[in-house]
Amino acid sequence: QVQLVESGGGLVQAGGSLRLSCAASGSDFRIYTMAWYRQASGKQRELVASITTGGARNYALSVKGRFTISRDNAKNTVYLQMNNLNPEDTAVYYCNAGHSMTYWGKGTLVTVSS
Repeated sequence: QVQLVESGGGLVQAGGSLRLSCAASGSDFRIYTMAWYRQASGKQRELVASITTGGARNYALSVKGRFTISRDNAKNTVYLQMNNLNPEDTAVYYCNAGHSMTYWGKGTLVTVSS
């Protein structure tokens, strides 16, 4: 079983940057594909970015070129660097770990003001 704790959310102006972190514990972090999802108010949860055990990355079209996902297996942590934020990026961001089972963090709120 994996426990995931997100941090780094907050309020930022449009055009600004934030870096989200997700610390994992309880299992071998290296075996999990890690991902960030987000859910805006009144909308479905959507995939933002993912990174496999081998480091292959995948991004939603809406964030490609602005967001970067990375992982540090030594620190059991996955990051989401978010640049050039816009109000449409406002959402609760969730960390996800996937292998034979899927695990979720509780989320961190990102608010982008115009």
